[in-house]
Amino acid sequence: MAQQVRGVIARSKGAPVELVTVVVPDPGPGEAVVRIQACGVCHTDLHYREGGINDEFPFLLGHEAAGVVESVGEGVDEVAPGDFVILNWRAVCGRCRACRRGRPWYCFATHNAKQKMTLTDGTELSPALGIGAFAEKTLVAAGQCTKVDPAASPAAAGLLGCGVMAGLGAAINTGGVGRGDSVAVIGCGGVGSAAVLGARLAGASRIIAVDVDARKLAAAQKLGATHTVDSSAADAVEAIRELTGGNGADVVIDAVGRPETYKQAFYARDLAGTVVLVGVPTPEMQLELPLLDVFGRGGALKSSWYGDCLPSRDFPMLIDLYLQGRLDLDAFVSETIPLDGVEQAFERMHKGEVLRSVVLF
Repeated sequence: MAQQVRGVIARSKGAPVELVTVVVPDPGPGEAVVRIQACGVCHTDLHYREGGINDEFPFLLGHEAAGVVESVGEGVDEVAPGDFVILNWRAVCGRCRACRRGRPWYCFATHNAKQKMTLTDGTELSPALGIGAFAEKTLVAAGQCTKVDPAASPAAAGLLGCGVMAGLGAAINTGGVGRGDSVAVIGCGGVGSAAVLGARLAGASRIIAVDVDARKLAAAQKLGATHTVDSSAADAVEAIRELTGGNGADVVIDAVGRPETYKQAFYARDLAGTVVLVGVPTPEMQLELPLLDVFGRGGALKSSWYGDCLPSRDFPMLIDLYLQGRLDLDAFVSETIPLDGVEQAFERMHKGEVLRSVVLF
């Protein structure tokens, strides 16, 4: 029987979010209903509200979440009612050419729940990233649920569902940071700070955090940055080169996603070094680089989508590290808020006052 729960929607472009009643259907084949315990407020949710993703309003916002499986549909054996899970937006198909090649993190046919959640008048909702977790309960594809140790704090665990995983994965999975490497991270919000932490986990010897906000640089230092650069007062490329013996960093991660920061990353890497783009650009942005420089500097130019993560592989491992005290996910939780505090959290996020606000249910 369908359930009615409270949820936060974006009804139209740029309009303040609304707390409404959401109708959640019973799970169909391959689906699960999850009772949400915590959900982070991510920039992507703000992009949805601003129409920066698509125009399929109204959106049921929220996607960086953890909770408990309440019920499952026919054919579901990955999870069962009572399991503590982190939600992800890459339920892999297992059949596409990437999955058949043993690279499921590149799955070309990821999927979400087939049924739609609605408003009480029947209006269909578009769940953010196929999740829609600013709601007391949500309907997802069962493959979007990854079972992890229930000893983990839901507020911290849920952050692996998007931003923190994106940053950690950009360093570890995409960038291939290794022991003794030098790493620079441009942009030290939630994703960039997670990239700093990932570089530290991977054994980087020099981790350079770059930002224009002293608060973010201080947070990055706590998470493992060995050096900081205030790029509002210094040339980021020259500063990174100076801190790496004049060579540039082995891996430079652009966690901003703008043409100017990408150029900084490109020229701040060592010869044959790696650039990783994990910050999300907007559709109108264009990049111009001398092709001879692309050729002559060698190395690799990579984009990192969701940190090239495979949730079934990465989430349990990272939660184990968290419970061992080796991965400080709690450091990303700047504040906890009620469900009706999302709009105000967007404002604090936009001002750079928080790494993450987290809705607790």
